[in-house]
Amino acid sequence: MDIQKQIEYWKNTGADDIVTAEVLLHNGRLLPCLFFCHLCIEKMIKAHVVRCTNEVPPKVHNLSYLLEKTDLILTEEQMLFCDTLMYYQLECRYPEYFPKVPTKAVSKSILKKTKEFQKWLQTKLLK
Repeated sequence: MDIQKQIEYWKNTGADDIVTAEVLLHNGRLLPCLFFCHLCIEKMIKAHVVRCTNEVPPKVHNLSYLLEKTDLILTEEQMLFCDTLMYYQLECRYPEYFPKVPTKAVSKSILKKTKEFQKWLQTKLLK
């Protein structure tokens, strides 16, 4: 397995997902926007799983579980943010679970925090 190629795959597809989240927010599709925010961070963490384990990341979506497979040390605020994203990732995968739709302002704030967290995760890939 080409480790660098795997890392680039997860990083680049995560970057695509944040662009999709922006388009969805602009079009008022708030829950799908937040789902793609989760997806972006999931993929960035999976890049770190590859970096740390030299293996393909597991096919799971739980951010806490994935983080356990890395050497990343998150702040309490970052961990709480991951919990927020987990709340919204379920909507598209499990239709019996339907979270309350947040306001556009809340969604915009989550998107902004996702971008900041994505950048932080990306800087950690460079070390």
